[in-house]
Amino acid sequence: MTDTIILASASPRRKELLNQIGIKHIVCAVNIDESPLLKETPTELVSRLAREKAIAAQGYLDFPNQTILAADTIIEYQGVAIGKPKNESDAIDTLLSMSNKSHNVSTGFCLLNDTKEYSEIVTSEITFGEISEHQARAYWLTGEPKDKAGSYAIQGLGAMFVSRIVGSYSAVVGLPLFECRQALIQFGVEV
Repeated sequence: MTDTIILASASPRRKELLNQIGIKHIVCAVNIDESPLLKETPTELVSRLAREKAIAAQGYLDFPNQTILAADTIIEYQGVAIGKPKNESDAIDTLLSMSNKSHNVSTGFCLLNDTKEYSEIVTSEITFGEISEHQARAYWLTGEPKDKAGSYAIQGLGAMFVSRIVGSYSAVVGLPLFECRQALIQFGVEV
């Protein structure tokens, strides 16, 4: 059994989530091409990217049979993947379009070592309450939505727009803790 994993991510949120449940980890940030493939669905994309990140991290390491965890999160609204806003106008338009509506947030994760590989996707439904243009603009001015897919952070001020969550809160933040923990146990990681 091992008690330390490799987190193939530079995301401070994923690091915080692992710390929250006491999983020891070492960060190994990786760079991969995150462009979607032709006709790739948002859930196929997050699954593929999580796997590619894990494989990339494995190539950097000198530790035999080290367990690697990688993840990717995407927002899907009306069948379209919603990325980070290009500018203020894009962020406000995105928030207003999702006002009083639901969207899906999918996080795919991959666990990998020298002998095993496991992948899973956890999808949650987020419903926003009404968002006025004034509220969207004021939120933009906080700076929080500038680098966030979907133009909001559920773990921050963006939570004020969320009227309902069906699914995993931690998956929406960036890592489905329950599902990851169960998989890590199968990989022999002490959790």
